[in-house]
Amino acid sequence: MRLAIAWTVLASVAAGAPGVEKLRNEKVVSVEITLKHGETASVEGRPAVTVYFDDGSLAFAAPGGSTKKARVRRGDTVFSRAEAGEIRNTGSSELHFVRTEFLTEGATQTWGAAGLAPNYKLLIENQYTRAYDIRIPAGTREPQHTHKARVVVCLSGAVLKHLMPDGREEPSTLQTGEIAWRPGATHIGVNLGQTGLWVIAIEPK
Repeated sequence: MRLAIAWTVLASVAAGAPGVEKLRNEKVVSVEITLKHGETASVEGRPAVTVYFDDGSLAFAAPGGSTKKARVRRGDTVFSRAEAGEIRNTGSSELHFVRTEFLTEGATQTWGAAGLAPNYKLLIENQYTRAYDIRIPAGTREPQHTHKARVVVCLSGAVLKHLMPDGREEPSTLQTGEIAWRPGATHIGVNLGQTGLWVIAIEPK
């Protein structure tokens, strides 16, 4: 994660923008956006986390007239507090990303890495969210760990199952590009497939 691009995570997408709402509940709304070269999306007021599916470049124009430019990489995961404006894809190819916006005031507690598997990488923690990077190589398993309820953004899909503490097995396959809501749980993740899993988990507070 690079601080230089933190401003690119904005607030809720305005009507008519090229976005598709993928999930909504009492805590979050996740919107998937794809911008072609030169295309724009107007945004307005909520704190959010953005996960980028592509490398690219963009510009953000604030209402006061100032413009900021940035380059992003696949997997970049960044947070920004509410800021209205317009995002423009200034790159030569499509820019695809998902924005998860927070609908509550959050909470003051700090979760840190508590409960997480040791291979997870903590990316963001603040009053609204804890976000972390999950990677499970093909044919391997994680130690037992605990998640809170979360949005999962899948950058690389895999055939998975979860081993539960009571001995049950649950299928948990994710497709590349999938955006889903998962309830809190304690389990062991097993990658049964030929591809490595890469997921960004976003837990609202």
